[in-house]
Amino acid sequence: MPKRNYSVLSQPSLSMSELICKTLDHDATDMLIDKWLEHRNDAYWEWFQGVRERKHAANALRRQVIVWNKGDFVPENIFCRTVDTGRLIPLDRTWTTHVYHHRSMQDRKLSMMPVVYTMLPELMLLRGMHDHGCDDVYIIVTDMKRQEMDDVTEYFKLVCRHAFGRNCKPSMENQIQYDHMRLSHTLLRQRRTPCFPQIDLAFRAILYEKKPPFIVLFSHQTTSYSQILFTHPSFVPSEDIFFDFPSGCPNPCCNDDCEMIRFPRRGVDGAAILSIKRGGRYGRKIKAREMCNWIDCGVCFNEVTHCAESSEGSQSSADSGEAPMANSGLVCSKCRLVKYCSTEHQKKDWEEHRRVCAKPAGSN
Repeated sequence: MPKRNYSVLSQPSLSMSELICKTLDHDATDMLIDKWLEHRNDAYWEWFQGVRERKHAANALRRQVIVWNKGDFVPENIFCRTVDTGRLIPLDRTWTTHVYHHRSMQDRKLSMMPVVYTMLPELMLLRGMHDHGCDDVYIIVTDMKRQEMDDVTEYFKLVCRHAFGRNCKPSMENQIQYDHMRLSHTLLRQRRTPCFPQIDLAFRAILYEKKPPFIVLFSHQTTSYSQILFTHPSFVPSEDIFFDFPSGCPNPCCNDDCEMIRFPRRGVDGAAILSIKRGGRYGRKIKAREMCNWIDCGVCFNEVTHCAESSEGSQSSADSGEAPMANSGLVCSKCRLVKYCSTEHQKKDWEEHRRVCAKPAGSN
């Protein structure tokens, strides 16, 4: 089989990439989370504490929420609404991180664990927002400065809008070729590693082959910031929740312009979103579902049907013997944040849901 050549407009393959991939498994992630909890960053703790004290609307079944009602400040007690299934699931689910980097970092024996540790809170939340699709997280390590990162972000947005799964118009082909050449020369002149063609190849290959909800471009320079690029608007965190999320910068005089990790605190308006054509070999079309909160259940509710309400909250309604209602679902009457297809699944989920089930603040 002939070896494919790299092209700006043709579909690349990860096998063509010269970048080294370091994979951190679930155990490594758990170790980093334990370390992060041990050396608690007050800015993040105060943000989670603020989330805990905010009032949540009683009709928050479809709205993205983060809830911490009970227990210590640990991921298993903090629950996040998933954007794909609408479930309320604790943040203690770990993931596998694939860190792509230049061989020069390997030669200097630099570990990839600090890369993940630097943006651990952001990765925990992004992982918690997705029921499916975030078991693997992809990070490409660069040493780009701020303006260079902005230019590269705009380039990938342009390519995805006009050439990802589409027939690119000749005028746009010329524009993409020109921007690619300009970025390649700029980063080469600044001696950035990896070079831009390698960043481009790895980035587009991950999009084609892995179809992740997001990809991270991480700059390991302290004067730079990193970028999270989302592959669909629904994958972006809600502005209502994250408007005051810490920037990651340790400087107490920090403002929005010195973010180390550019976490989209303004929702879709402030996020880097790639316009990717869905369907066929480019992945399924994104459609938000509303599913039974029991993690092993595959029931998807009819969103236009009104929900039945359980009698005394999850535990008591699970024991009440009510018949399954797969079309509309049973809403927990205590917290009103989760829905089940049957009392049997309410009962199965209670051991986990009890850690967050509480009446909304301000309710009678």
